[in-house]
Amino acid sequence: MTVFVDTTKCERVSAEDMQGEYAEIVNKALCDADNVVGMLRWLEGGQHFDIAATADTYQLVYVMEGDGVITLNDKDYDVGSGAGIYLEPSEFASIAQAGDGTTKLFHLVVPKLDS
Repeated sequence: MTVFVDTTKCERVSAEDMQGEYAEIVNKALCDADNVVGMLRWLEGGQHFDIAATADTYQLVYVMEGDGVITLNDKDYDVGSGAGIYLEPSEFASIAQAGDGTTKLFHLVVPKLDS
């Protein structure tokens, strides 16, 4: 089933601890997605997003607009539009806003399914 989701109408929520705002754009309620949650995230000056893949999820974060710094395994990577990071279960990374303006991210969370 194809479902149109108008992402401009999805509720934006303020995250705690200076981790910006997010809006779920793919989930069970919006489009009957059983095994995935997709979000847009926005980071302003000084904000960051800590990406922690739990033991039962894979996560992907893709930079759609703006600049940032991804920290992975204690190493910093300057990133811009088109960059991304994929995390296996139990891996951790962080992305911080950098430069001028907003850093817009696409964040996808997929469960690890039993084989």
